[in-house]
Amino acid sequence: MKRRDFIKRNLLAALGGASLYGQFGNLKVLQAAALDSSTAKGGSDYKALVCLFLNGGNDNINTIIPRDNTTYARYSSARPELAIPQAELTAATHITPNTAQSDGRQYALHPSLSEIRNLFEAQRCAIVANVGPLIEPVTRTQYQTGSVAVPPQLFSHNDQQVFWQTSRPDSTQKIGWAGRIADLLQSQNTNQSLSMSLSLAGQNTLQTGSTVQPYSISANGAEERAGYFESWNSERRAAVDALLDASHSHILERAVSGVQRRSIDLYQDVSNALAGVPDFTTPVPTLEPGFEGAQETLDRLVGDLRMVARMIAAQSTLGQRRQVFFVDIGGWDFHDRLIFDQANQLRAVSLGVQMFQDIIANELPSGMDQQITTFTASDFGRTMTANGDGTDHGWGGEHFVIGGAVNGREIYGDMPALMLGSEEDAGWGQIIPKLAVDQYAATLARWFGVTESNIDMIFPLLGEFPAASGGFVNTYRDLGFMQPG
Repeated sequence: MKRRDFIKRNLLAALGGASLYGQFGNLKVLQAAALDSSTAKGGSDYKALVCLFLNGGNDNINTIIPRDNTTYARYSSARPELAIPQAELTAATHITPNTAQSDGRQYALHPSLSEIRNLFEAQRCAIVANVGPLIEPVTRTQYQTGSVAVPPQLFSHNDQQVFWQTSRPDSTQKIGWAGRIADLLQSQNTNQSLSMSLSLAGQNTLQTGSTVQPYSISANGAEERAGYFESWNSERRAAVDALLDASHSHILERAVSGVQRRSIDLYQDVSNALAGVPDFTTPVPTLEPGFEGAQETLDRLVGDLRMVARMIAAQSTLGQRRQVFFVDIGGWDFHDRLIFDQANQLRAVSLGVQMFQDIIANELPSGMDQQITTFTASDFGRTMTANGDGTDHGWGGEHFVIGGAVNGREIYGDMPALMLGSEEDAGWGQIIPKLAVDQYAATLARWFGVTESNIDMIFPLLGEFPAASGGFVNTYRDLGFMQPG
């Protein structure tokens, strides 16, 4: 084994072990008092959220493309070098929402997204329009004069990823909104050793809670402590066990030994549970000629999503009524080669999502399609304008929500009109969001089982703050894209 692979495997195994409520007992008590599990929905139901994070900032404007003549003219005028030719927006790309957009605007999906387009038309996919990090609603004038609070370090990858994953651009704490949900709902899982936050991408902000941390797995399953279980390593294993099981006086020593011990124990538990899941017969999708550049992304996504499905199939054995999965898909920072590279990336996502939906429908227990919701997120959208053969960092963007419990074949919110210099233009082609990440995430959280009384606790910017303090007063608390839980 190469030294780099050895280090990676041990780091993943250690991260995987950091899943129990943590070593800080007082924090656990305080959190339990603040988030009384009796206020969460009960019952024996199962639900899973699967986040597909498009790392780098997807170009939303070439993902959902205007096809009516008026809006297409604005789109092609704003980015003449990058506009998808109107002739390529054939009937097979058209989406027909049940509720028409204002002003008669009509849309198509990128030609690479044929499977997701079909899911939309089958009412199993919804689009959430122009969503992004906000502290309070903002107009172009307010943004340019600095008269209202906006997220700091706008258009920065690292900062906007954090704000998307925390929904708290007003806070420096990197506690994710899914992590806050896990803090609240982890107690619903009978297995308290295994985190409900399951990451295919290692440590991440979205799933980081105050007490619950993500458990890291790979496309191959739980990460083994290298050499620990080998028969030839019995003497070293005994020495490791002695160190881990010793009574340590220092809090950091106790914390490290606890993480390592849980990592070893959970490896066996997760591996045994996965061993009981039969191999899926749903075939791995293949790429058509011309999409060879998507192979690496497709391979990685297919591996991750098949492992997500296996963990879902094992949820009963693992004692998990609630699971949140994080899948990171890199390669979306299209400063150049937008036309070619995005076509490849979107093709991989479309094929991977369809495969995942096929597994859910055909190989998981009946009814699971109503209990698993997949959604996309990204750093930000891109600018309306081009910078040559690519686009720059933007702000608001569009996202997909997919599953049997989705109120599909709808666009929630107003699609941008794509008018440079309009009230939706921050000043350099970045589109000002009309919907906040808080609203997007709160709608998912409500379906997932967070009671209304705890929505404001997890998403405080939704609360009834005085106008001077910001907050989304008199705006939608539930965007409506999920069926009642």
